[in-house]
Amino acid sequence: MNNLSVFMIILLLFAAGAVMADNTDPPESVVTEVGEELHVLRAVDLEASDTPEDAGGSVSLTWFMETDGIIPDSLGVMRSDPSGGEELIATMPVSIVMYNDRLADNGTEYSYWIVSYLEGTVESCSERAQAVSSAQWIYRGRVGMFIILFLIMAVIVYYIETGKRGKELYIREIAGLAAVDDAVGRATEMGKPVLFIPGIMDMDNIQTIASIVILGRVARKTAEYGSPLLVPTSRSVVMSVAQEVVKEGYLQAGRSDAYNKENIQYLTDDQFGYAAGVDGIMVREKPAAIFLLGCFYAESLILAETGRSVGAIQIAGTAMPSQIPFFVAACDYTLIGEELFAASAYLSREAKLLGSLKGQDAGKLFFLILIIVGVIAASLGDFWSPMKSIAEFLRKLVTVN
Repeated sequence: MNNLSVFMIILLLFAAGAVMADNTDPPESVVTEVGEELHVLRAVDLEASDTPEDAGGSVSLTWFMETDGIIPDSLGVMRSDPSGGEELIATMPVSIVMYNDRLADNGTEYSYWIVSYLEGTVESCSERAQAVSSAQWIYRGRVGMFIILFLIMAVIVYYIETGKRGKELYIREIAGLAAVDDAVGRATEMGKPVLFIPGIMDMDNIQTIASIVILGRVARKTAEYGSPLLVPTSRSVVMSVAQEVVKEGYLQAGRSDAYNKENIQYLTDDQFGYAAGVDGIMVREKPAAIFLLGCFYAESLILAETGRSVGAIQIAGTAMPSQIPFFVAACDYTLIGEELFAASAYLSREAKLLGSLKGQDAGKLFFLILIIVGVIAASLGDFWSPMKSIAEFLRKLVTVN
């Protein structure tokens, strides 16, 4: 046997040894230089409990990670139900130590455990914890708001009962509503019609509803004074409602024969097409009094300027903040914001409506006082600790979420 053959045999033996070494099973643990075994980190002290103060369907899990060992790639949350079925419901980074299972069924006991993944395989798992989800009737975080709302309701009921007993409930004068009679009287003296524009939105808009309430009062006055009432609308439903409201107003005034259904008409749903149609009515009919009450957008100034050009007295009102300045500049009277919604109580003087309005004002005053006291307490909290406690108490009291 020559030297080359001996050399090849030695190489084959070394290769076989290397292959045998590579095919051996990997060690179950990693051994440090000092001989200590390290294991893959796993979750410990797993706790599962029903999520407090919720509507049910949720279980809260918390755990800790062991302090030494190999850091796993990720964690998985396992769940089993009473039937024995197991499923992976979530995976998360190792840094997360809590989880809410929001897919739990109320009244069913689930078993949970946390598994540690290393290179795609499960290397360790925690002990199991059981929990049952249930719904709670009361959310204690909103008890303070409940008390405040209860007090406001009590104040509203008090004012309503006070009004029913005949006591006069004072509401400051709203100039725009107080001028309704004067505007209709002016139109009567001049022999010209009254034009009422209920905005451009449909009856599902609260501003349109408030406008129709005022239309009923205007219809009664025009019936009493004998002035024609024109109501162009941009929605078919608004037209139908307006016709019934105006008809009722004429009936209450005893002038049903003066009611003309054709004066309440539908123009178009198009925003600027409606504005052009109303402007045409203003130019042709030259009304002496114009009411612009409801929801308006970019057409507000177009309508108001045209009404001003024909010399009409104009009473406007809207809850759209961006349009109020245009009405203030171009109209004689303007109902600003919630004054439009207070119109029904102001005009009818009904005890229920007035009492509700007074009660809401009292509630606003109460919240204003809370805000002022809270701001002062928070500002002085850095210098005097009791004030800081008061500020924190008020914050919790009015917290909704």
